[in-house]
This record gives sequence, C-alpha cells and structure tokens, in this order.
Amino acid sequence: MEALTYTPEMWSGMFADRMSTMRKSAVRDLFEAAARPDIISLSGGMPEISSMPLDVVARVASDSVLKEGVAALQYGTTPGRIECRRVACDIMVGDGLSDIDPENVMLTSGAQQALDLLGRVFINPGDVIFCEGPTYLGALQAFSAYQPEFHCIEMDGDGMRVDLLEEELRKLGRGKAKFVYCIPNFQNPTGVTLSDERRHRLVELSHEYGLPIIEDNPYGRLRYTGDPIAPMRSYDPNVIYLGTVSKIFAPGMRIGWIVMPPEVFAKVNHAKQGGDLCGSTINQVMVEHYFHDTEWESVLATLVKKYAERRDAMLTALEDFFPKEATFTRPDGGFFIWATIPGIDTKKMLDVALAHGVTFVPGVGCYPDGRGGESMRIAFCYESPENLREAIRRLADAIQEQR
Repeated sequence: MEALTYTPEMWSGMFADRMSTMRKSAVRDLFEAAARPDIISLSGGMPEISSMPLDVVARVASDSVLKEGVAALQYGTTPGRIECRRVACDIMVGDGLSDIDPENVMLTSGAQQALDLLGRVFINPGDVIFCEGPTYLGALQAFSAYQPEFHCIEMDGDGMRVDLLEEELRKLGRGKAKFVYCIPNFQNPTGVTLSDERRHRLVELSHEYGLPIIEDNPYGRLRYTGDPIAPMRSYDPNVIYLGTVSKIFAPGMRIGWIVMPPEVFAKVNHAKQGGDLCGSTINQVMVEHYFHDTEWESVLATLVKKYAERRDAMLTALEDFFPKEATFTRPDGGFFIWATIPGIDTKKMLDVALAHGVTFVPGVGCYPDGRGGESMRIAFCYESPENLREAIRRLADAIQEQR
C-alpha cells in the first residue's frame, strides 16, 4: 500500500462538543516565553525547590526501592497506598485536621486531578457551580470540560462575599447548585484569606441550601504573618477537602489527595479507575519516606522564611514603582498578589511587558466571563528579591508605555 497524504480535513467536525468550551491555561501558554533568559517570570506559581537538600531526596529515592523492593514498582490500588494516605493524614494535622480516617482519603495526581475527578462526578452540562471571583484558573480549566454555568462571587479583603452568595442561593433555591469551590487560605490568584466568621457562615449556607463545599488548601502551610484559621472541614465532615505535597515537598511528585464522605468516595473511586487505574506507586513510597524519615519541617521552615522575604520585596517594589492609583493585595501567605491598575487592559499590555522582559497572568484568565481586565496575578514565589524588584520596575515601565 502506498503511503497516504496527511489530510487535516479528515478531523473537521470529529471532536466532542465539550472541546469548544474547554479553557486553555494562561500560565502554560506563557511557559515558553518565561524560559527565555532575558525574562523575569511573575506568571507561574512554581515552588522554590533549589534549596531542597538533594542528598536527602536521593537517599529517600534509594530507600524507596531498596527497602520496599519490587512493591514500589508494581501497580497499586486506585485510592493509593494506605501508608501514603496515613502520611496525608499526618500532614493534615498541621492544617488543623486531627480526625481524618485514611480510608476516606484518596490520593490523586496532584490536586489538579482531584478537581477534574470532582467535576466528572458532580457536573452535568448547564449545572450551576459557585466559585470566588477571581478564582484559580486551573479550576476553571478542569471544570469547564463538563460545561457548567459558573457563578463567580465577588471578594473583598476578608475573602468571598458570603452575603452575596446567600443572595444568589435565595434566588436559585435549595438544591439548584452542585457545589461551591473555594480556596480559603491565601487564595489563588488574590492571596486573600477567608475570615473565620465567613467560613462558619458558608458551612451554615451549605446545610441550608444543600450546597456541597469543596475546600482547596494547597497553601495552608505557607503562612508568613497572622494566626492560622481552622479549615471548614474541621467542623463539618461533609466538606470535601483537597491537599497536596506540591508546595511543601516537590511538585514533580504529583501527589495530592481528596478527603470526602464515603458516598462521594465511592463515586470518585469509580471515576478514577477509568482515568488512570492507580497513581504512581514509587512516588507514593517516596512521599512516605520523605515525611517519615527526614527533617522535612525544618526544610519547610526555611522555605517559608524565603517566601516571606520575597513577598515583602514585591510589596515594597509595588509601593515604590506602581502608579499611585493602583491597588494590590497584601497576603499573609501563599504565592500571589492581585494588582489592579485602573484604565489599563492587562491582557493587551502583556506583549508590552514581554518586550520589557517580564511576564504575569492577565486577570481575565481568572474569570469565566471576561471580568478582571484591569487586573493581574503576579507571583513572588520563584524569583529572588532582587529580580522581583527589577520585574516590578519593568512592569511599571510597561504600564506607562501602555498608557
């Protein structure tokens, strides 16, 4: 048979309708530009791993094979190794959760897979889901595949305006929305923390209106100032809780988890079987050894100090260089600051910023409806304090040129 010619027309009209509603990642699209040596990247929320003790990690990797043997290289169960699920429970004690049964914990390929699985289990096309406005762009990407109707609830300095959520719930009625998704600690993209009072009220609304809560907590251990606030899951076992080792160990491990009621667990387990059968056994074993056999809390404390210095450097630079009419959040932890510059279309300004050698995430990427045009997410987690100051100076020049 003669070799045939590639015909792109063959694929026209072949793709599922859902592909037309799936969102691209505003961060991933910037990775190529951010890799340029002349670029200072404020776009990606990449953890600082350059100070990770590689000799310790190498010993962990070796022990994972030598001590566990071939079991570390074999298929595993869909929910994950029970030993690693116990490690997740131990980590969550530091988050304020001391009563988690490992049988209710499912390991996932990072918290991102958890979002996809929950979307697959809960969302039908046209279903209403609530989230903060703005919200994590990865959540928008994961959920949009299942074609929901997003309702973004405005935020202020104390997090989601739960009073506005209550107004919308009154209009919809009980049981008319599938869930509310929120990041209560150092929210991505704003860095804002949901107040204790609003957390309690959100749980009350959850029961009044039959509205499940998905509480995503990737940054909870990265607090630089202020006092910890208890997770909603600590006083309501119906809350679905997401965690990860990406910010406290290594994002390349791709180990996250979901804590959920048994009824939800059964459905998610079924969905995960059709997705990946099981997660990486060797990565789970490495996580077990790292958190059992090393001084990981000391390593984390060093990272937290470094992140705090970088946050302070960015805040000082914003005060020194940004226009006086600009506003920006002052997070107590996490990776991000949300800046708003009246009169500037940040999406249009991105090319100007790239020409000045700096990247950021335009605010429109963090909304499903086109809002956020005058805002940007800027990450302080990865670059040095000196680079952060230079990046903000370049951004200020780009703002002036855009005007």
